[in-house]
Amino acid sequence: MKYFTKLFYVIGFLLFFVTFSFAIYFAEKMNDFRVSAAKEKVPSYKYHFVLVPEEVDNNYWRLIEKGARDAANQFGIELEYVGPKQGNIDEHLKTLEMAAAAKVDGIISQGLTEKQFTPLINKLVKNGTPIITIDTDAENSNRNSYVGTNNYYAGFIAGQALLKDTSGIVNVAIITGSFHSINQKMRMNGFKAAVKGEERVRIIAIEESKISQIRAAEKTYQILEKYPQVNAIFGTSALDGIGIANSVTLLNRVEGMYIIGFDTLDETLAAMKKGIIDATVTQEPYEMGHRSVELMIKIIEGKKVPTTNYTNTDVIHKEDITADMKEDTVK
Repeated sequence: MKYFTKLFYVIGFLLFFVTFSFAIYFAEKMNDFRVSAAKEKVPSYKYHFVLVPEEVDNNYWRLIEKGARDAANQFGIELEYVGPKQGNIDEHLKTLEMAAAAKVDGIISQGLTEKQFTPLINKLVKNGTPIITIDTDAENSNRNSYVGTNNYYAGFIAGQALLKDTSGIVNVAIITGSFHSINQKMRMNGFKAAVKGEERVRIIAIEESKISQIRAAEKTYQILEKYPQVNAIFGTSALDGIGIANSVTLLNRVEGMYIIGFDTLDETLAAMKKGIIDATVTQEPYEMGHRSVELMIKIIEGKKVPTTNYTNTDVIHKEDITADMKEDTVK
């Protein structure tokens, strides 16, 4: 009896040992698989860049992001797209400081106001973080390069288009995205320079939309109520033209009104096809994003790059709209 009892315990121990050994073996294999799978999922990036937009959910900035992300994927770059949900200078500055503190390899950012941005850019560059300004320059700073529209020229060709497309007395109102943004100021200055000296053209009113389609519509409505003689309106940012078109239509003032906007958002193109918006200034946001990543790589690798890199800009009319034209030609 004792013999069978001992045999039972021996067999039980052997079964437990074998089962336990298999459990450990498969656990180790599963762990190795998980580690291997994790390694496969985490790509190896060459550099880490941060792109800081004016507004993260703005359609125009999403196009810049798309260009930058395509370039990042092409060259093995980790790209973060972070910034204010709505235009906020303090939040924008804080994002730049946090990116630099995280020791990223390069920062791509809109320039915005010179007073706040130039000192910070100079500080970050001095501390070893390369900076490329995009869309809006901070040309008096020590930024490494600028990629984007020549905003003064963009405003100038808008003014030239108005002169070419109109005749007789023209009373102009301007709706601008922001009184404080450098790019908006330059567009207005370029426009004013183009019409300066033309006795038939007078600028009657200038209002701010704060980069809001609804506010652009409100300001247009107020201007037309106060100054019924206005027969031309220039919108200096993408949403301005759409807001202007909505108010002009609501007030039944389309006939005899000349509208020139900025960028080729779908709503802008639709209004042009209907004959509400007469012309718009085009930009290349996708190209801005793509080129900025390419240039940042060259800067980090010690290669010489131009300090100013202008992307193409033009004025188009209804007849210039093509079937395949999308937002990737625009702000």
